[in-house]
Amino acid sequence: MSTRRSIAEAADTLVVKVGTRVLTGSTGALDLDRVAGLADQLAQITGSGRRVLLVSSGAVGAGIGRLRLETRPSDLSELQAVASVGQSCLIEAYNRALEKHGRHAAQVLLTADDFNDRSRYLNVRNTLFALFRLGAVPIVNENDAVRVDELQRSFGDNDRLAAMVTNLLRAPLLVLLSDVQGVYDLDASTADEKVVIPEIDLTGTAADGLVRPDVAPHQTGPQLSIGGMHSKLEAARLVTAAGDSVVIASGRRPNVLLDILAGHEIGTLVVGADGSTNSRKRWISAAARCHGRLVVDAGAARAVCQRGSSLLAVGVTQVVGEFNKGDAVVIEDSSGREIARGLTNYTSAELLKIAGQQADRIAELLGHCPYTEVVHRDNLALVG
Repeated sequence: MSTRRSIAEAADTLVVKVGTRVLTGSTGALDLDRVAGLADQLAQITGSGRRVLLVSSGAVGAGIGRLRLETRPSDLSELQAVASVGQSCLIEAYNRALEKHGRHAAQVLLTADDFNDRSRYLNVRNTLFALFRLGAVPIVNENDAVRVDELQRSFGDNDRLAAMVTNLLRAPLLVLLSDVQGVYDLDASTADEKVVIPEIDLTGTAADGLVRPDVAPHQTGPQLSIGGMHSKLEAARLVTAAGDSVVIASGRRPNVLLDILAGHEIGTLVVGADGSTNSRKRWISAAARCHGRLVVDAGAARAVCQRGSSLLAVGVTQVVGEFNKGDAVVIEDSSGREIARGLTNYTSAELLKIAGQQADRIAELLGHCPYTEVVHRDNLALVG
């Protein structure tokens, strides 16, 4: 059995993310035929006994079209107002299309805080599974209207949101639908010919190496889309690090979802790492908001990545930021590459005193030694 077919058959839960450029025309108005085509596929997938959730961009684009604006607003409050108008248009279009198949769209608007707080995170998960049991199709988007911090509290784009929802549900497959056929081979691609890479492995690989440095986020037409291939590959890295798979494909291809679930070679497949990560570690790696960074030496990096060891103080070379005990932190190697995330047993002030020291000196330096590990392996998740 082919890899694609086995992955497709194992996908009892599917997360689909569709980009703005797939859903809207050059004027920014929703393409209702494309929405209907997507809804047809979602209904068929649900009818086959699978659970399917859609992360849909397009609220700002739909709002721009409904309000007949010429450009994307630059003012945050105005942008949020446009998104509010567009979100109602978007969910109405999905609901009308799904009702033709006896299904209902369930609007779910999320903020980063819903993922940062573990109790809220688990409550979102329970709600989504309740919607699945009711036969509804959850349509997820970021709650732009109540976002108070444009940079720190946002997901950045819906590719990352889709990855976080995939990890939340422990869904075996994420499909990222875009306006391109997949990840293109940079060596083989020319202006006249583009070759799609059928399968890639992102283990230990940054997305930068697979995207041209001059390729910026989409900014054509009325500037409706903020994503791009780089964000899709970073989202794929979050999902595959947890053991699940991702397909990046064109949302403009008819029946693209049905063909992917039939095991056809469409777009680019990013295969998940060996083994599956538990729910707690998925939350740490992709959802918990990090409050600081720990830079570690080569020996500590090998111990964490290759042997699954806890992080000890002796391997920490630099402490960046201010954080408390129990906060999530990023763990980087000496080159600055993020290798893991974890929940720290010590505050940043304490770590500044014990970084680089053996465990038997912690009590001497701090006056107490509650933990021999800075980050215990049970609270540590690899991210690449």
